[in-house]
Amino acid sequence: MNDPARKSTPHAAMTKSELIELLAQRQGHLKGEDVDLAVKALLEMMGGALASGERIEIRGFGSFSLHYRPPRMGRNPKTGESVALPAKHVPHFKPGKELRERVADVMPLGDHD
Repeated sequence: MNDPARKSTPHAAMTKSELIELLAQRQGHLKGEDVDLAVKALLEMMGGALASGERIEIRGFGSFSLHYRPPRMGRNPKTGESVALPAKHVPHFKPGKELRERVADVMPLGDHD
C-alpha cells in the first residue's frame, strides 16, 4: 500500500493502530474514536465467532476458519526432551480469488534489487 500516511515501508506489517489511523483519514466524516471502536468491535466479533467454531466468509477477500491439529510429539529445543503436545484448533485464513489476484505481483520485502 503506497499511502503517504503510512510511516513504515510499503511492505512492512501494518499495525491495528496504523489501520485505524488510515481509515480515519480516508473517512474524514467519521471521528477517529468511532473508527477505533468499529475496528475493535469487528475484530472482537470475528474472534468470538471463530472461538465458537463458526466460519467467517468475506466474499472477494477470504474466509477465516479453524483447522484441527491432532496431538503429536514435539521436542523441547533447549533440552531435546520429547514433549507430548495436545490436540488443538488453530485459526486459518484462506484468501479469496480477488485478493489473490490483487497481490499476485507484489514483490516480497527483501527481493528488491
